[in-house]
Amino acid sequence: MPITKSAKKALRQNVRRRERNLLKKEAFRSAIKTYKRLVAEKKKSEAEAELRKAYQALDKAAKTGVIAKNKASRLKARLSRLLR
Repeated sequence: MPITKSAKKALRQNVRRRERNLLKKEAFRSAIKTYKRLVAEKKKSEAEAELRKAYQALDKAAKTGVIAKNKASRLKARLSRLLR
């Protein structure tokens, strides 16, 4: 357990950031899962709408440093290839 005042504050910050990061990670993972399911079911118009949601979630995760920019870009490219 942290002893100094600054270490206690750092712990509180880390806990808050971890929760926030996990929410963003879960958001893009679930969007990707839903999109892949729609593509498999051949529901093209619904899949396109879900693709936009997945892009948005990936961009937000990359912007805040949850995942790297190149990883977000790579995932977006692979998702768009599925629809074609």
